[in-house]
Amino acid sequence: MIPPEANAAFVCAMEDALEVYARPYDPSRPQVCLDECSKQLVAETRVPVPAEPGQPARHNYEYERCGTANLFMLSEPLVGKRHVKVTARRTAVDFAHVIRDLLDVHYPEAETVMLVMDNLNTHRLASLHQAFPPEEARRLAARLEIHHTPKHGSWLDMAEIELGVLATQCLDQPFTTPDARIKLKRLYPSIQSG
Repeated sequence: MIPPEANAAFVCAMEDALEVYARPYDPSRPQVCLDECSKQLVAETRVPVPAEPGQPARHNYEYERCGTANLFMLSEPLVGKRHVKVTARRTAVDFAHVIRDLLDVHYPEAETVMLVMDNLNTHRLASLHQAFPPEEARRLAARLEIHHTPKHGSWLDMAEIELGVLATQCLDQPFTTPDARIKLKRLYPSIQSG
């Protein structure tokens, strides 16, 4: 997306997100990015032909649609930590449960979690009130410092970047042993003939 020119709202949100990223690491105030994406679930209609020497595995181009799943990506860029939660849907209630897991499971000791995310309509504190009693919603909200990326600027959300890499490298194409041998060659030991 191309941001609009001379847009104070865009600049304000962009500089806010960039300022969060420039803060030093503080375990009591971790910087976490959140994004989500939907993926279509498919099944093979025919049994794939396995790889043979000199011949890659072969898959039929036809597939059966098996619904969709939603992936929530939580990423803490300063420490290289990430968590993906898969849900059946992409609702405000699903988002609220991810936030509760973020605070109570992944960062129970944190005083405040600085949360950077895009402006999706479910990415609001009101979602907590749709999912939980008022006391629980307020307890969770009190531990969040929310920073929204600007409209047309969700690329400033590092979790979105990670989801893009995940989709490109893993979800949209099969990764085979021959691929691994080429792309990850440096991980394989040298064979000494002798």
